[in-house]
Amino acid sequence: MKKNILATLAYFDVFNYPLTREEICLFLPARYEPAQFDEAMACLVSSRLIYRFDKFYALKNDLYLIRRRNEGNRKAFEMIKTARKVGDILIKFPYVRGIAISGSLSKNYADDESDIDLFIITAPNRLWIARTLMHFLKKLTFLVNREHYFCMNYYIDEQQLEIAEKNVYTATEVVTLIPIQGDTTFADFFTANAWTRNYLPNHIMRMSTAKSIGKVFFKGAVEWLLNNRLGNALDDHLMKITAGRWNQKTRQKRLNNHGILLAMAVDKHYAKPDPQNFQYKLISRYETRVAQLLEENQHSVAN
Repeated sequence: MKKNILATLAYFDVFNYPLTREEICLFLPARYEPAQFDEAMACLVSSRLIYRFDKFYALKNDLYLIRRRNEGNRKAFEMIKTARKVGDILIKFPYVRGIAISGSLSKNYADDESDIDLFIITAPNRLWIARTLMHFLKKLTFLVNREHYFCMNYYIDEQQLEIAEKNVYTATEVVTLIPIQGDTTFADFFTANAWTRNYLPNHIMRMSTAKSIGKVFFKGAVEWLLNNRLGNALDDHLMKITAGRWNQKTRQKRLNNHGILLAMAVDKHYAKPDPQNFQYKLISRYETRVAQLLEENQHSVAN
C-alpha cells in the first residue's frame, strides 16, 4: 500500500500537483480498507517520505506547491465556466456528438499559460468533416486574439470509442474527463473504456456532467446533405489534406506553445497528439521517479 501511495503521488508530482487524501484514494491502483490506508498514510508522513500541508500531501517539502495548486484551482473554476460556453457553441456543428474538458483543466487546474483542452466525439466516418468545420471557427478567433485560448486536440468517432493506448496516463486522462455535451455518447464512451478500472479501480467517471444534445436546423441540414457518397469522399479528402499538413509540421520540427513537437496520429476514426511525444516521455519520467523513490526508501517502505 505504501508503494502504491508513493506511486500515486509520484505521478502527480510530475505535474507539481499535490493531492488531498480523497484524491490519493481515487487514483490508487488498488482498493484498500480505509483504516489500512490511513495507517499507511500516517506512517509515510511520520517517516517524512511524504509531507502534509493542511489537507494536501506532496513528495516535496515545499509550501509553494500548495499555493500554486490553490491559485490554479481558483483559475480553473472560471475557465471551466468558459469551457462550458464554448461547448454550447461547438455542439451545434455538424456530426459533433460529444464534448468534454480534458488536460490540466479536467484536473481542476489552470495557470496563466493554460488553454481549454477539449476532447471531441463525432459521428462515425464523419470526423474529418466535423473537425475541419470546427477548426474554421478556431482560425477566426485570431481576430480577437483568442486563437490559442481553446484547443480541440483529441478527436475520436463513435465507431472507435475505445482508446487504443492503455496505460496509467491514458487511464487518468479518460477518468478525469469532464463531459459537457452529449450525455448518451459519453455513457457509451465510458462503457467502451472500462479497462481503466484495471489502473484506477476507485475512480467513478463523470457521465452526469454532460448535457443532452438538442436539435439544430443548420446541423441537421448539413448532415442530411452529406450522409451519402459525397460525404464519404469529402471526409476522406479532408483527412488526407490535414495529415499532409501535419506531417510537414513534424518534418520541420515545429513546436506548439508549450514547446512540444507538433505531431498528430491520424486515422479515419481518430485525430490525436502522437503518443510517442508527450505521452510516452511523461510515462518514462513517472516510472523513473517511482523507481528512484523506492530505491531511496526501500527500508522505510517495506516496514
